[in-house]
Amino acid sequence: MVREIIEIDEEFCVGCGNCVPNCHQGALQIIDGKARLISDLMCEGIGVCVGHCPTGAMTIEKREAQPYDEEKVMQKIAAGGANVIRAHLEHLTQHGQNEYLSQAIRYLNERSIPNPLEHPPVHAVRELSSGTAGGDAGKQGCPGAAARTVGPVVASNSSPDGRSAECCADYATESASCASRLRQWPVQLHLLNPSAAYLQGADVLLAADCTAYACGNFHKRFLRGKALAIACPKLDDGQQQYLEKLVLMIDQARINTLSVLIMEVPCCRGLLAMAKAAAERAVRRIPVKAIVLSVEGEVLMEEWV
Repeated sequence: MVREIIEIDEEFCVGCGNCVPNCHQGALQIIDGKARLISDLMCEGIGVCVGHCPTGAMTIEKREAQPYDEEKVMQKIAAGGANVIRAHLEHLTQHGQNEYLSQAIRYLNERSIPNPLEHPPVHAVRELSSGTAGGDAGKQGCPGAAARTVGPVVASNSSPDGRSAECCADYATESASCASRLRQWPVQLHLLNPSAAYLQGADVLLAADCTAYACGNFHKRFLRGKALAIACPKLDDGQQQYLEKLVLMIDQARINTLSVLIMEVPCCRGLLAMAKAAAERAVRRIPVKAIVLSVEGEVLMEEWV
């Protein structure tokens, strides 16, 4: 039969892997350094993966292909557990694939597998009060995920107003203090709560994980005065949750600006694409800045997009 299906141009594919986690059907894999469509049966042709390809190697074409088989997809999806099932069902719902959604739910019902859409997801992070410590902390969730505001680190050579000297101004002196500009905790995007006080009306820096290691003056140059969210567009799971959380930050936390700091490597472009998609989906309109670093930590591009 003729139907819409993904086509991959190997000449342009760099094997970054952005498409793989964004294919909810598991139809894509990286093999021999290139993205491959491993089964016509599992590609429904919606094309979410296309929007995450930084090089334009992926397109949707009409051609002869085996019919899409939701039951075969669900065999793979169900093995991944409740969160994977939820992501797949939400994916079908968001794209209006009601027939496939009915088939998926029927598959779950026939095998007495709980439907995650009938139960609220458990990803809320409990915020600990500043006075919580010791045994009480264990009762309220992981202390490492507790939301808190972080004050500036005051060095011994601080100025009269209490602010530290500029970070690492003298590289020749090993003992020179380097003041942290971090304003909140946690920082990983999965753990951020859009209703947290530190995000309300904030300027936000969305930074790829590697950027802080590549740039020696990351805190002074990019983080000062901003709330921080870090993520990896290639290795992190839950890309759809990232997108939805950014939309909430724009619409509910009413953040002021969003600066996206990424590396020059192709896979990093997925983070910028995600931020732009969130800005387009949100009701509010905010400015988005793209900043690209070389692997040596030099700024290759900085512009509002």
